[in-house]
Amino acid sequence: MMRGRVAYAGAIHEACPDTADASAVRLADGRVRREDEVVWLAPLEVGTIFALGLNYAEHAKELQFNKQQEPLVFLKGPGTVIGHRGFTRRPADVTFMHYECELAVVIGQSARNVSRDQAMRHVAGYTIANDYTIRDYLENYYRPNLRVKNRDGGTVLGPWFVDAADIEDVTQLELRTYVNGTLRQQGNTRDLVTDIPALIEYLSSFMTLAPGDVILTGTPEGTVNVDVGDEVVCEIDGLGRLVNTIASDADFGRE
Repeated sequence: MMRGRVAYAGAIHEACPDTADASAVRLADGRVRREDEVVWLAPLEVGTIFALGLNYAEHAKELQFNKQQEPLVFLKGPGTVIGHRGFTRRPADVTFMHYECELAVVIGQSARNVSRDQAMRHVAGYTIANDYTIRDYLENYYRPNLRVKNRDGGTVLGPWFVDAADIEDVTQLELRTYVNGTLRQQGNTRDLVTDIPALIEYLSSFMTLAPGDVILTGTPEGTVNVDVGDEVVCEIDGLGRLVNTIASDADFGRE
């Protein structure tokens, strides 16, 4: 089952795809509205966000980065998150800003010292993430600084939350990113360096994962620079398509 959250007519509504019109959404009260008539929110109330760096071998090779001994994980604040069809600011002083299409894993029940073979029982479902990086500000791949990975509106989530039971094999999902309609990035979750059960085992070994926590599992190779006005679409099999537009400082009143 796919479900999301939108703002419409002064209220927040749960929504789902409209079966009769792929460009429309059905609100929980039965009303049907076009995608562009509503404001899209993240499809769930997000807790702590754990982001994986360089978790696809080819992407690490693309950046000339050697495999680390432990997963490269950092935290993101709630202010980074925006929804489907949102706008992400590209600061005027940067030369290289790129998307990162990622499978986002949503925790459904508390996890502490969970073994690998029990880990997937703690997963509620999945959504798509597009986690932008500004390469100009990156000082150290092991510890991305705040200006790189905790920017307001730099992490797009959605459009749908999909129950774990509705994804037949999460280890075989294709990821694709299009920039202005051109395919720029493609990968598959089978190529994760550290897979989902191992990530949950690792994280829960030293901290408690709570319902609503989100793990961004990393991005494949194929990241290219994006500019103001570009439309970026991330797709993952079974999860839909997440649309986002790059905006300027002026669009955000920062001339």
